[in-house]
Formats: sequence, C-alpha cells, structure tokens
Amino acid sequence: MTDEKPRVIIIPPKPELQQTTAVTKQLRVAAYCRVSTKEEEQASSYEAQYEYYTDKIMSNKEWTMAGIFADEGITGTSTKKRTEFLRMIRLCKQKKIDLILTKSIQRFARNTLDCINYTRILRQLGIGVLFEKENINSLPPDSEFMITMYGAMAQSESESISGNIRRGRQMHAKVGTLKVPCYRLYGYEKDTEGKFRVIPEQAEIVRELYKRYESGASLRNLQDWLEENQIKTVLGESKWTATSIKSILTNEKYCGDVLLQKTFRTDVISKKVIKNVGQMAQYYMPDHHEAIVSREQYNAVKAEMARRSALRSPSKAAVTGRSCYTSKYALSDRIVCGECGTLYRRCTWTSRGRKYPVWRCTSRLNYGTKYCHDSPTIKEEPLQNAILAAINSAMSNKPALLDLIKNAVSVELLPVQGQSMSLADIERHLEQLDEQFQRLLAEAIDAEDKEACNAQFAEILSEQTTLKKQKEEILQSSMDADRVCAKMKQAEEAIENTVSTITEWNENAVRQIVERVTVLSADEVLVRIRGGAEIKQRLER
Repeated sequence: MTDEKPRVIIIPPKPELQQTTAVTKQLRVAAYCRVSTKEEEQASSYEAQYEYYTDKIMSNKEWTMAGIFADEGITGTSTKKRTEFLRMIRLCKQKKIDLILTKSIQRFARNTLDCINYTRILRQLGIGVLFEKENINSLPPDSEFMITMYGAMAQSESESISGNIRRGRQMHAKVGTLKVPCYRLYGYEKDTEGKFRVIPEQAEIVRELYKRYESGASLRNLQDWLEENQIKTVLGESKWTATSIKSILTNEKYCGDVLLQKTFRTDVISKKVIKNVGQMAQYYMPDHHEAIVSREQYNAVKAEMARRSALRSPSKAAVTGRSCYTSKYALSDRIVCGECGTLYRRCTWTSRGRKYPVWRCTSRLNYGTKYCHDSPTIKEEPLQNAILAAINSAMSNKPALLDLIKNAVSVELLPVQGQSMSLADIERHLEQLDEQFQRLLAEAIDAEDKEACNAQFAEILSEQTTLKKQKEEILQSSMDADRVCAKMKQAEEAIENTVSTITEWNENAVRQIVERVTVLSADEVLVRIRGGAEIKQRLER
C-alpha cells in the first residue's frame, strides 16, 4: 500500500432535482383560543383573534391554515367541556395538524395536569404547541420544565381568583348586598333596578299549586293540572316535571326570603358541587322581596311534604326518610335470594282476572335458570306476615333492640373519627406549600440545576394534590356523618313510636329494624335484625 491520498471523483447534482429538494413542506398550522362569556365581548374577541391568527398563519410562506378553534365562554381549568379543543386534538391524532398556536399556557389550560398530558400526547405525534406569551415551543423535551412551572402558576392564579370571588360573594352576603339571581324562577323577574318583581299571572299559578298541594294533591296531580290547562313552564315549554313543581313548593324565595350558599364547589379543578349541610356558612335574608305566598302557607306545605314522606302504606308508594332511602318499597333493597344472593324484585301477577303482588329473584327474571335454578316466587302477603312476626318477636325486648340498632348505626361514624388531619390543618399545610412553591418559582428562573427544581416542583404539586383529596374526603365524610346521625334519630323514633305488637305492615318499622331478609325456600325466610339477631320464620299459605 502507498501513502498517497485516494482519488475522488465528484459527481455534480442534477439541477432539476436540486431545485425540487430545496422546496420544504408547508406546516399545517392551527390556532386555539378561548373567548369571553359576554355575548358582545365574545363576538368582538373572536373576530379579533380570528383576524390575528389568520393574518399570522397566511403571511408565513412556510405555513398553511389548518383551522382556528375557539371555545366560547368556557373555563380553562378542565378540558371536559371544551368541545373545540377536543376536536382539535382529534384532528391532530388524524395527522391533519402539524403545529398549534395559542396565546399563552393560561389560555391553553389552567390545569397543570391537563397541560402536561396534552403537550406530551402532541409531542409523541410530532406536533408542537407554540405558546406566544411565554415564547415556548412544546416539542423540545426540556420545554416541559417551563410548561410545568408556568402551568402551575396559571392553575394557582385560577384557584386564587376563584377564592377571591367566593370571599367577595361571602362579604356581600354578610351585609346583604349580594345580588340574588332570579333567572328561571317561575313567578318572578327583575326590574330595571335589579330588584325582584312579581309576575301576576305566574304568581296566581304558584298560589294555586301551594293551595292544591296543601289540600292533598300529589306532584303528579299538579303536573296533570298544569298540562291540562296548557300552562307553560318558565322556559315556555308545555311539559312539566315533578322536580320543577317540587322546586316551586320548596323554594323559600316564594315567601319572600332568600337562603344563600345552599351548595358550594369543592375545588376549581373538578368543579364538583355538593350540598352545604354545615361545612360552610349560610346567609338567610328574611323579607328580601315581595312574597307570593305567606310564610305560614310555605311552612304548612313543608310540613305536609314531610308528613307524606313518612307515610307507611306501600300501596301509596311512600318513600320513608328521603335522605336515607331511595327505594319505593322497604323490601326492595333488603330481600335476597338464598341460592344466588341476588336481590328480589316486586312484580305483579294476574290469575283469573285478579292481580296480586309477588317477589321474585332478579337473576331468574333476567336470565332464567342460567345462574339461579331453584329460587321460589313468594307472594307478598304471607311474606309480609312472616316478617311482621319476626319483628314482633324482636320487639318483645325494645330496649335491647334499640341498643343493637344504635351500635350498628354508630359503626358508620368510624371513617370520620379516623381522620388524621382536620380541615384547618390541611388548609394551613396548603398555604405553606403555596409559599414554598412561590419561593421555588423565584429561585428556579436563575437556577442552574433545572432537574432538581423540577423534582421539587413535582413533589410540592403531588403533596398539594394529596391534601386536596383528603380535604374532599373529609367534607364528604362530614356529610355522611350528618346523614348517619339523622338515620339513628329516625331509628330511635321508629322503635319508640312502635307498639309492642305490629298487626299491620309498617314500611317505616321495616326500614329501621330489618337489615336483610333471605329467602331460604318457598316456605321459610331468615330475617336479620339490625345489630345481628337472626330469626327463621315460616310462611303461612
């Protein structure tokens, strides 16, 4: 071999091919924006943003328009109801978009988790999100640190704004200056000064509903009367619902009063709304506006509604203890099949022109003998008599029975007692974490070790998420505890008001005393009393 350099022959490119390869592919660029909730502002904002992004995309020779997506008046803390946002993501997955433009991370998402999840999804598809305000492109892997930081700031801002709004509303409520809405409130409208004004024609209908209900009419009776007389709803519809009628009969505004903060949102992210049963302050304003019905009539209707809820006859389809029970009949969630463990269902049989109720295994009804082979059909009358006999046997010693039921119900309070942190402790800890976050944020801008900062951010965010979940669980447990206490009170009243020997079927007594009825055969059932006592009882045919 020699040390001479190898000979190289250069083959020049073809001019026509060289020109072709110089042409780059145009990027299909989309824009995403959110616009104001106010109608006038919404139109102008959308037009302005549409014009801005159209000009920006079309003036770039390397870009082509892939669409402008706008969600109107929808919060950025969650993507669940952002239809245009989700449609844009679907087009990205269909490879119809190469790049997304948006004003800021705050506009894209105020929920840090959503922001990171969607930028990651898009990065895997090779699609970047260009955040104009922050000057961040989500495609480089190291951009996630800045997106997390700014996303967390946006989420924190959203939570702060929500808290400020809530506190502002509470301050106005305390002094009676909070504006009370009457939108979709049948019988009322607002005048030019924002005060409640009675609509005479609708007010007469409201008074008639109160009068008829107090006189014995059911919600269904009232519904039929409204529709037969072609009376329109507050939205102008001809069909009424029992729920809407009940809301009229139970709304304190019709006697001139206002109760504020009946419900509240647990947090700004999930936006879960729960009933306020004492977790937060409520504000009652008597004589706030002109009443349609007297306070005496309003209270009388409330009392009548409570009386009807305690009706004991199953033939009248009464539901006892609305806060605790949802089934039409007491046995609906108590009687089970001894073979397969499935609940029994009440059915109506017809024999020789006569109808009578029976109870049958739901599995047998739905699947025949596929899963349950020998479960018997039980007539309601002998079944009720057997259960009454078992209750009478237990009622022979009322004090002992009451103690058993108290012990059984009190067990349900254990989750509340087992909480390791109070709400106040959690709130204080969340404030401390927020302070830590803000300090870290200030240090992170000039920090050299971005990975260490990112890990600290992740740790803080994780701890905040855990604490917020604990907070929600405590609030829910508090509500459950209130329901359990109400249940115990109802049980005590039911037993104390029940005579030693029950001769007629009593829905209320069965709900409070009987825990389960197991069908052993066509001739025998096992009645389990709350607290653990079990009584076998024969069915008399």
